[in-house]
Amino acid sequence: MKRQKRDRLDRAFSKGFQAGIGGRSKEICPYSTLDSKSQWLGGWREGVDGRLSGLFNK
Repeated sequence: MKRQKRDRLDRAFSKGFQAGIGGRSKEICPYSTLDSKSQWLGGWREGVDGRLSGLFNK
């Protein structure tokens, strides 16, 4: 059970990261649970920071 939960949160982070790199708005977060939503937003923030600092190109 613990592994499934961690995988689900890792996936939420990854999807948020991809959205941040793609320049999408944080308002499109598809998650409603607090844990998943916070992971998605954390990934989104890192993706946006990476894109703005020039690490990723569209």
